[in-house]
Amino acid sequence: MQRRKSRIENMRSIVTFFVCLSAVVNSDQPPNIIFILADDYGYHDIGYHGSEIKTPNLDKLAESGVKLENYYVQPICTPTRSQLLSGRYQIHTGLQCGVIWAPQPNGIPLNDTLLPEKMKKVGYATHAIGKWHVGFYQPAYLPTRRGFDSFYGYLTGREDYLTHMTGTGYPYLQPKRGSWNGVDFHRNDQVVRNENGTYSTYLFSREAVNIINDPDSQNGPFFIYLAYQAVHGPLEAPDSYVTPYMNISDRNRRVYAGMVSAMDEGVGNITRALAKNGLSNSTLIVFSTDNGGQVHAGGNNWPLRGWKRSLWEGGIKGVGFVHGSMINQPKRISTKMIHVSDWYPTLVHVAGGNVTGLKLDGYNQWDTISNDSDSPRTEILHNIQPTCSNSYENFTYRAAVRIGDWKLIVGNPGNSSWVPPPGMKCPTTCAGNVTTGMWLFNIAEDPEERNDLSDAYLKKVKELLDRIEYYNSTAVPARYPDPDLMADPALHDGAWVPWQKDPESHFESVLNFGT
Repeated sequence: MQRRKSRIENMRSIVTFFVCLSAVVNSDQPPNIIFILADDYGYHDIGYHGSEIKTPNLDKLAESGVKLENYYVQPICTPTRSQLLSGRYQIHTGLQCGVIWAPQPNGIPLNDTLLPEKMKKVGYATHAIGKWHVGFYQPAYLPTRRGFDSFYGYLTGREDYLTHMTGTGYPYLQPKRGSWNGVDFHRNDQVVRNENGTYSTYLFSREAVNIINDPDSQNGPFFIYLAYQAVHGPLEAPDSYVTPYMNISDRNRRVYAGMVSAMDEGVGNITRALAKNGLSNSTLIVFSTDNGGQVHAGGNNWPLRGWKRSLWEGGIKGVGFVHGSMINQPKRISTKMIHVSDWYPTLVHVAGGNVTGLKLDGYNQWDTISNDSDSPRTEILHNIQPTCSNSYENFTYRAAVRIGDWKLIVGNPGNSSWVPPPGMKCPTTCAGNVTTGMWLFNIAEDPEERNDLSDAYLKKVKELLDRIEYYNSTAVPARYPDPDLMADPALHDGAWVPWQKDPESHFESVLNFGT
């Protein structure tokens, strides 16, 4: 018996030796990178923030990695995605007015080098899965023309989870041309029409798993940008995910919880695929939301103020974490300031590339994430939205900036309420009936934005106003064009596809980086 135990221990030692040897041999190889972006995922809706929604796979990754608790995104979809992919504030890409609606001829300017293009230059295979939403009106704006080797997903801002159909999404256009509706599901540049009835969260998770299982993925580093449709409306989830939440009386919250659980399961399937293929220790996983949760569609940002579309913390403070064996100091919470635009230079650095010569607003945060060093970022421009309009929609001026612990909001901040999750009575005042004005908060001391200090700290107000004025001096003209009637899917075999030919350049010149 003793001899048998000895042989087993020797075998274990040999296995451990070769595992360690393999790690040493591959230590100079850049890691695989999977960036997971959830849609409309509320601050309160992940397990480790005290949610009633169960997220065991996300919690496990976050617990063994670095939870980002001073992390900011933008209040709506397109701006966050554009800043992630370009590393630039939306005032420097002309996208400061809102999202790109399906029939609008707009996109991230073509003279911006996107993140996947930089990843390809250092040898990465690049894959985009899920939601695009940064422009597709000409072929040059498609994911496969902007640095991704493959694309499997949809181009617009929302669609049905099962039929993969969507209308214009544009609130004022449909009555003028009837009920625009078309399929928006694509593999590379081809329309996919045979997935009707299959839940998109399953499809997108399966695609990521298939890429990980592909033998080619073992031969070199890969970058997967997995932008889930979950948990954006419409509220749809298979019954098997909703049934465990029957104790939640609010129907929207109950279905939303099921949608979160389906996404969490998908993330678990991805991590198991990594383990099966021996890639767990050589893959960096980043998780982020794109904006605050939409309370009318089941999301929740408690105890933060506001929600999606607002410049309050509930609209812009994001759920985020980083997981990977290459992190030198894991298993901790980071309160260092990080912004979604920082992922561009950070991931390029991790991949072994550089951003020399690029005019970025993001900072390389790898030392902050890996070693708990001070953040190179001391301020964030949350946005400057000018008074802009087209024939269908108008926006009034608003802006917000953060310097250190201080945050200033000017103009119309969006919905100003504090909304507890269904079933919880508001323990304090929750009404926030404001429309326009100016507010100053010390976010470190008052993360719920309950104590406006603008009257007491006039010098601080002026300091932040001056900073907004500086940023505004660098802004390019906002681009928010009228919808194009030629985008109608009825003119394109019932599908949302590019409807204009590629010009040499018809608006890039006005979207160059400012001074």
